[in-house]
Amino acid sequence: MSETQELDQLRQQIDSLDQQIQQLINQRARCAQQVAEVKQKYAQPGESVVFYRPEREAQVLRKVMERNEGPLPDEGMARLFREVMSQCLALEEPLQVAYLGPEGTFTQQAAVKHFGHAVQCRGQVSIADVFREVESGAAHYGVVPVENSTEGVVTHTHDSFLESGLKICGEVTLRIHHHLLNKNTDAEITRIYSHAQSLGQCRLWLDQNYPNVERVAVSSNAEAARRASQEDGTAAIAGEAAAELYNLNVVRANIEDRPDNTTRFLIIGSQETQASGEDKSSILVSSRNQPGALYQVLEPFHKAGISLTRIETRPARTGAWSYVFFIDFEGHVNDEKIAPVLNELRQVALDFKWLGSYPKAVL
Repeated sequence: MSETQELDQLRQQIDSLDQQIQQLINQRARCAQQVAEVKQKYAQPGESVVFYRPEREAQVLRKVMERNEGPLPDEGMARLFREVMSQCLALEEPLQVAYLGPEGTFTQQAAVKHFGHAVQCRGQVSIADVFREVESGAAHYGVVPVENSTEGVVTHTHDSFLESGLKICGEVTLRIHHHLLNKNTDAEITRIYSHAQSLGQCRLWLDQNYPNVERVAVSSNAEAARRASQEDGTAAIAGEAAAELYNLNVVRANIEDRPDNTTRFLIIGSQETQASGEDKSSILVSSRNQPGALYQVLEPFHKAGISLTRIETRPARTGAWSYVFFIDFEGHVNDEKIAPVLNELRQVALDFKWLGSYPKAVL
């Protein structure tokens, strides 16, 4: 058998498999439509029907990765299913998702990574605007950055939770690669635009390569790219999406100081998420201004053997030198050993607020 004949046989086999895959995807889509019909059928009059279930999607993606036999990697297979699920959900209800914009930001990339490309993403000017969009019902969900592995906490997100009644219903992590971009690679660079967090994540590289060039913090990396596309002698630090959007050249790629530079984003909404089997919870605790206050907050977790994944401190708005603790820990609020801990915290804390329980990031 010749090379042409062998290739022809393989291509015929691929065509046949493609047809079967397409038929099965459409069968799945019809099942999704039937799920929507059943939910609407049994909904109470005036009740808002919930179509997106974060815990269910997390369980499906985990199963996809567990049963994957290759040669595709587990995460690659899960990303394919992520898009299938996104398209199927759009048949039930097209989701409106607000994110910290404008178009081309890492937050938009995080939104697409979590929800898939079938959602309708709407960029907002600030983190506070993302919260307002969801609170008003103009968007079903919002996506906001909460911490970076290099620069730490995003304070505006934490501060928004102090007054918002929204819940955390998911999380997504995104590897952040920063590129130095401009419209003319041969031009001398006299000014570099970027978001303050990105400038911090590339500080050492900038000190070594552009020590005397002015660094200007702007509202987002996408805004930095927009300015660099219009101003001579300027450059931007941003990602690939912004480079493509504003037709900029990559002068230097991957200039972040740490190769494992990662940002964690939160999915915010009005619904409470049920347990998925692998969950995290977030709470806000205001302690009394007295010796051992922090110990009283942390001791219940230690006694119950619950692992804390993050603790941050922010100034409270009740007076000078008062503080609020944001705590993330493993487990769901409905888990048997979690409820007693939260009850104990309510007794010792000056103020207590449950921010949500949600599936751990799958992808």
